[in-house]
Amino acid sequence: MSETVTTMRALMTGAVALAAGGCVNVSAPDKPIVINLNINITQEVVYRLDGEAKTLIQDNPGIF
Repeated sequence: MSETVTTMRALMTGAVALAAGGCVNVSAPDKPIVINLNINITQEVVYRLDGEAKTLIQDNPGIF
């Protein structure tokens, strides 16, 4: 009897899945999707030079 119940449950689950499968509809939109972004990016760069590197740059300004 246990196998019969398991088989019936599997068949019912499959039937429900097939019935619900026809309800899902996926289609591309007719018009392109437009995303308007108004972004203001401000960046602040802070750098520190090692004392030895600073003197090296001052002594050799054409190094870079």
